[in-house]
Amino acid sequence: MHEISLCQGVLRVIEEHAALQQYVRVKTVWLEVGALAGVELEALRFGFDVVMKNSIAAAAQLEIIERPGRAWCLQCMKEVPVQRRFDACPDCGGYQLQVSGGEELRIKELEVE
Repeated sequence: MHEISLCQGVLRVIEEHAALQQYVRVKTVWLEVGALAGVELEALRFGFDVVMKNSIAAAAQLEIIERPGRAWCLQCMKEVPVQRRFDACPDCGGYQLQVSGGEELRIKELEVE
């Protein structure tokens, strides 16, 4: 379950920013998670609760903002939605796609005290 290590990375970023900006408690964490990021959302929620215990974000709520997968179709010459890597283009059926969005996992916003 690599979601635990992802949550550990999130906590490191939170702690670094807390030291710089001198906040003492994190109330809410908004994470953007792309559909193509390879992240299981329920495992991410579980990992978040486990990793944040006894930290500055111990009681923080996790809000997940899901971002759709997007790819540039080299045959259609346009951006199209994709559900998974290696999907065919929904318009032309071709497989010449370059992922252009939906791979992200990033902290969008923090509510702090």
